[in-house]
Amino acid sequence: MTEIRELRTDEPVHATAPRTGDAFGETLLAALASGPAPAAVSEVIERDDGLIVASDAHRYFRTPEAWQEPIRWAVAQARGRVLDVGVGAGRHALAAAAAGCEVTGLDVSEGAVEVSRRRGVRAVRGAGEHADRLFGPGSFDTVFLLGQNLALLASPERAGDLLGVLRAVTAPGASILGDSQDPASGSARNEAYFARNRDRGRPPGQFVLRARYLDLATPWFDYWYCSPHELEAVAAPHGWRLEDARRAGTTYSVRLRRV
Repeated sequence: MTEIRELRTDEPVHATAPRTGDAFGETLLAALASGPAPAAVSEVIERDDGLIVASDAHRYFRTPEAWQEPIRWAVAQARGRVLDVGVGAGRHALAAAAAGCEVTGLDVSEGAVEVSRRRGVRAVRGAGEHADRLFGPGSFDTVFLLGQNLALLASPERAGDLLGVLRAVTAPGASILGDSQDPASGSARNEAYFARNRDRGRPPGQFVLRARYLDLATPWFDYWYCSPHELEAVAAPHGWRLEDARRAGTTYSVRLRRV
């Protein structure tokens, strides 16, 4: 007979850390496989203060009629050859392609590249700040930083890395079309985090995040929700002018012009 032993409350429980991997890509692959059922797969994002947020991963597959108006406006501004940085499942790339643009998707996530390719997007794996290693000067007329991917600027100190590379791979007069959340209109649950950032000399909206899927986690990364004013300040020294903007609630979209 197997002995059943009661676990004492003072005995240590040996937890294991999540494996490092493409948690975001695995989430998208699972969502694609599950079909359109709402909330069948959740995207899980963990913040470095312990906050965990889960949302329906099928939002990455939504068609334009389900988008907020500022996002529809931004995609409608696309012209010519488009580089979609952080292509994800390809929702913005597909809309731009349907409007006649020549679109290339770029994502660090192997799973995201696979999903977008399956959906008909020409996509390659790579980071936005290394785009100049993949594409020649003047290759694109439009860059997407959509899906809140203006936050890929990471921080005021690192924003120039991405902005400089995007200037190098775009033609004169090119546009960056992006969107983000304005931290000034954030929820009450972020107030303590914003205060901690200010105490550390960081912008209030500079989050440290990682994506989770089952026992997988991406490496931690900086994700900077900047205000339009902060964006304008970091973009100008790197040859980008804030030309237009649209807002809906806490979300805003912008067009930056290469000057």
